[in-house]
Amino acid sequence: MNAAELLAGQRIVPVVVIDSAEDAVPLAQTLIGNGLDAIEVTLRTEAGLDAIERIASEVPGMLVGAGSVRRAAQVAAVRSAGASFAVSPGCSAALLEAVADAGMPFVPGAMTASEMLGLLDLGYTLQKFFPAELSGGAGFLKAIGAPIPEVNFMPTGGIGPGNAKDYLSLPNVACVGGSWIAPPGLLRDKDFAAIAELAAAAARLTATCESGNR
Repeated sequence: MNAAELLAGQRIVPVVVIDSAEDAVPLAQTLIGNGLDAIEVTLRTEAGLDAIERIASEVPGMLVGAGSVRRAAQVAAVRSAGASFAVSPGCSAALLEAVADAGMPFVPGAMTASEMLGLLDLGYTLQKFFPAELSGGAGFLKAIGAPIPEVNFMPTGGIGPGNAKDYLSLPNVACVGGSWIAPPGLLRDKDFAAIAELAAAAARLTATCESGNR
Protein backbone atom coordinates (compact mmCIF):
# COMPACT_ATOMS: atom_id res chain seq x y z
CA MET A 1 0.00 0.00 0.00
CA ASN A 2 1.35 3.45 -0.88
CA ALA A 3 0.87 6.64 1.14
CA ALA A 4 -1.95 7.90 -1.07
CA GLU A 5 -3.95 4.74 -0.36
CA LEU A 6 -2.97 4.60 3.30
CA LEU A 7 -4.01 8.19 4.02
CA ALA A 8 -7.15 8.13 1.90
CA GLY A 9 -9.95 9.65 3.93
CA GLN A 10 -7.61 11.47 6.32
CA ARG A 11 -8.24 15.19 5.85
CA ILE A 12 -6.29 16.72 8.74
CA VAL A 13 -3.16 15.04 10.07
CA PRO A 14 -1.82 16.61 13.27
CA VAL A 15 1.92 17.29 12.98
CA VAL A 16 3.49 17.15 16.43
CA VAL A 17 6.84 17.83 18.04
CA ILE A 18 7.12 15.73 21.19
CA ASP A 19 9.78 16.59 23.77
CA SER A 20 8.84 13.86 26.24
CA ALA A 21 7.85 10.39 25.08
CA GLU A 22 5.61 10.13 28.14
CA ASP A 23 3.25 12.57 26.43
CA ALA A 24 2.90 10.46 23.29
CA VAL A 25 0.16 8.04 24.38
CA PRO A 26 -2.10 10.56 26.14
CA LEU A 27 -1.72 12.88 23.15
CA ALA A 28 -2.67 10.17 20.68
CA GLN A 29 -5.59 9.10 22.87
CA THR A 30 -6.79 12.69 23.04
CA LEU A 31 -6.64 13.08 19.26
CA ILE A 32 -8.36 9.81 18.44
CA GLY A 33 -10.99 10.48 21.08
CA ASN A 34 -11.87 13.74 19.35
CA GLY A 35 -12.13 12.54 15.78
CA LEU A 36 -8.57 12.57 14.46
CA ASP A 37 -7.08 9.12 13.92
CA ALA A 38 -3.81 9.89 12.16
CA ILE A 39 -0.72 11.61 13.53
CA GLU A 40 2.66 12.65 12.19
CA VAL A 41 5.34 12.60 14.89
CA THR A 42 8.33 14.59 13.72
CA LEU A 43 11.91 13.48 14.23
CA ARG A 44 12.92 16.91 15.49
CA THR A 45 13.53 15.74 19.04
CA GLU A 46 15.29 12.83 20.68
CA ALA A 47 11.91 11.59 21.90
CA GLY A 48 10.48 11.22 18.40
CA LEU A 49 11.29 7.56 17.79
CA ASP A 50 10.23 6.47 21.27
CA ALA A 51 7.00 8.43 20.88
CA ILE A 52 6.23 6.67 17.59
CA GLU A 53 6.89 3.28 19.15
CA ARG A 54 4.64 3.96 22.14
CA ILE A 55 1.76 5.20 20.02
CA ALA A 56 2.06 2.31 17.57
CA SER A 57 2.00 -0.27 20.35
CA GLU A 58 -0.41 1.33 22.85
CA VAL A 59 -3.02 3.25 20.85
CA PRO A 60 -4.93 0.86 18.59
CA GLY A 61 -6.64 2.58 15.71
CA MET A 62 -4.18 5.46 15.49
CA LEU A 63 -2.34 5.68 12.18
CA VAL A 64 1.10 6.91 13.21
CA GLY A 65 3.66 8.33 10.81
CA ALA A 66 7.15 9.75 11.11
CA GLY A 67 7.69 13.33 9.97
CA SER A 68 10.81 15.33 9.17
CA VAL A 69 12.50 12.21 7.77
CA ARG A 70 15.64 13.58 6.17
CA ARG A 71 18.21 10.79 5.96
CA ALA A 72 18.12 7.32 4.51
CA ALA A 73 19.25 5.78 7.82
CA GLN A 74 16.13 7.13 9.55
CA VAL A 75 13.83 5.02 7.38
CA ALA A 76 14.76 1.68 8.93
CA ALA A 77 14.57 3.23 12.40
CA VAL A 78 11.04 4.58 11.99
CA ARG A 79 9.91 1.35 10.33
CA SER A 80 11.28 -0.61 13.28
CA ALA A 81 9.55 1.75 15.71
CA GLY A 82 6.20 0.94 14.12
CA ALA A 83 5.56 3.93 11.87
CA SER A 84 3.02 3.20 9.14
CA PHE A 85 4.22 5.99 6.86
CA ALA A 86 6.98 8.56 6.55
CA VAL A 87 6.91 12.20 5.50
CA SER A 88 9.80 14.40 4.38
CA PRO A 89 10.06 18.13 3.67
CA GLY A 90 11.92 17.21 0.46
CA CYS A 91 13.58 14.15 -0.98
CA SER A 92 16.93 12.80 -2.11
CA ALA A 93 17.99 9.84 -4.21
CA ALA A 94 19.25 8.02 -1.11
CA LEU A 95 16.02 8.66 0.78
CA LEU A 96 13.88 7.46 -2.11
CA GLU A 97 15.98 4.32 -2.39
CA ALA A 98 15.67 3.64 1.34
CA VAL A 99 11.87 3.92 1.43
CA ALA A 100 11.61 1.71 -1.64
CA ASP A 101 13.84 -0.93 -0.05
CA ALA A 102 11.83 -0.79 3.19
CA GLY A 103 8.45 -0.84 1.46
CA MET A 104 7.58 2.25 3.48
CA PRO A 105 4.60 4.36 2.38
CA PHE A 106 6.20 7.75 1.82
CA VAL A 107 5.10 11.34 1.25
CA PRO A 108 8.05 13.22 -0.28
CA GLY A 109 8.20 16.99 -0.32
CA ALA A 110 8.06 19.09 -3.48
CA MET A 111 7.81 22.84 -4.06
CA THR A 112 8.29 23.29 -7.80
CA ALA A 113 6.60 21.86 -10.88
CA SER A 114 9.86 20.14 -11.87
CA GLU A 115 10.17 18.44 -8.47
CA MET A 116 6.53 17.38 -8.64
CA LEU A 117 6.91 15.89 -12.11
CA GLY A 118 10.08 14.07 -11.11
CA LEU A 119 8.32 12.45 -8.17
CA LEU A 120 5.28 11.67 -10.29
CA ASP A 121 7.56 9.76 -12.69
CA LEU A 122 8.52 7.61 -9.70
CA GLY A 123 4.89 6.93 -8.85
CA TYR A 124 4.38 9.45 -6.03
CA THR A 125 0.88 10.80 -6.52
CA LEU A 126 0.70 12.21 -2.97
CA GLN A 127 3.33 14.83 -2.21
CA LYS A 128 4.00 17.18 0.71
CA PHE A 129 3.91 20.90 -0.06
CA PHE A 130 6.01 22.74 2.53
CA PRO A 131 6.20 25.45 3.74
CA ALA A 132 2.77 25.91 2.24
CA GLU A 133 1.94 29.52 3.04
CA LEU A 134 5.43 30.80 2.24
CA SER A 135 5.49 28.86 -1.05
CA GLY A 136 2.37 30.32 -2.60
CA GLY A 137 -0.33 28.79 -0.44
CA ALA A 138 -3.69 27.58 -1.65
CA GLY A 139 -3.46 29.84 -4.70
CA PHE A 140 -0.34 28.04 -5.93
CA LEU A 141 -1.90 24.61 -5.44
CA LYS A 142 -5.06 25.70 -7.26
CA ALA A 143 -2.95 26.91 -10.19
CA ILE A 144 -0.71 23.82 -10.35
CA GLY A 145 -3.72 21.51 -10.35
CA ALA A 146 -4.55 22.22 -13.99
CA PRO A 147 -1.18 21.36 -15.57
CA ILE A 148 -0.39 18.55 -13.07
CA PRO A 149 -3.76 16.94 -12.30
CA GLU A 150 -2.25 13.56 -11.38
CA VAL A 151 -0.70 14.83 -8.13
CA ASN A 152 -2.50 15.39 -4.84
CA PHE A 153 -0.91 17.30 -2.00
CA MET A 154 -0.46 17.33 1.75
CA PRO A 155 0.30 21.01 2.44
CA THR A 156 1.85 21.87 5.79
CA GLY A 157 3.30 25.06 7.22
CA GLY A 158 1.39 28.21 8.15
CA ILE A 159 -1.95 26.42 8.02
CA GLY A 160 -4.44 26.88 10.82
CA PRO A 161 -8.17 27.00 11.50
CA GLY A 162 -8.44 30.32 9.68
CA ASN A 163 -7.19 29.07 6.30
CA ALA A 164 -7.39 25.26 6.41
CA LYS A 165 -10.71 25.35 4.58
CA ASP A 166 -9.08 27.20 1.67
CA TYR A 167 -6.80 24.20 1.18
CA LEU A 168 -9.31 21.46 1.92
CA SER A 169 -11.72 22.86 -0.66
CA LEU A 170 -9.19 22.23 -3.45
CA PRO A 171 -9.67 19.01 -5.42
CA ASN A 172 -5.92 18.32 -5.45
CA VAL A 173 -5.47 18.58 -1.68
CA ALA A 174 -5.83 15.17 -0.05
CA CYS A 175 -5.15 16.37 3.48
CA VAL A 176 -3.41 19.14 5.39
CA GLY A 177 -0.76 18.86 8.05
CA GLY A 178 -2.02 20.54 11.19
CA SER A 179 0.68 21.75 13.55
CA TRP A 180 -1.81 24.05 15.28
CA ILE A 181 -3.73 21.18 16.86
CA ALA A 182 -1.10 20.18 19.42
CA PRO A 183 1.30 23.11 19.74
CA PRO A 184 4.50 22.53 21.75
CA GLY A 185 3.43 24.88 24.52
CA LEU A 186 0.26 22.94 25.29
CA LEU A 187 2.18 19.67 25.14
CA ARG A 188 4.82 20.92 27.56
CA ASP A 189 2.05 21.99 29.95
CA LYS A 190 0.29 18.66 29.42
CA ASP A 191 -2.87 20.61 28.67
CA PHE A 192 -4.68 17.78 26.94
CA ALA A 193 -8.03 19.41 27.58
CA ALA A 194 -7.05 22.36 25.39
CA ILE A 195 -5.64 20.00 22.75
CA ALA A 196 -8.91 18.07 22.84
CA GLU A 197 -10.81 21.27 22.02
CA LEU A 198 -8.49 22.04 19.10
CA ALA A 199 -8.78 18.48 17.80
CA ALA A 200 -12.56 18.48 18.03
CA ALA A 201 -12.71 21.81 16.22
CA ALA A 202 -10.47 20.42 13.48
CA ALA A 203 -12.69 17.37 13.12
CA ARG A 204 -15.73 19.63 12.82
CA LEU A 205 -13.94 21.67 10.18
CA THR A 206 -13.27 18.51 8.22
CA ALA A 207 -16.92 17.54 8.38
CA THR A 208 -17.95 21.01 7.22
CA CYS A 209 -15.58 20.86 4.26
CA GLU A 210 -16.83 17.40 3.27
CA SER A 211 -20.42 18.62 3.37
CA GLY A 212 -19.53 21.63 1.26
CA ASN A 213 -17.78 19.49 -1.34
CA ARG A 214 -20.76 17.19 -1.86
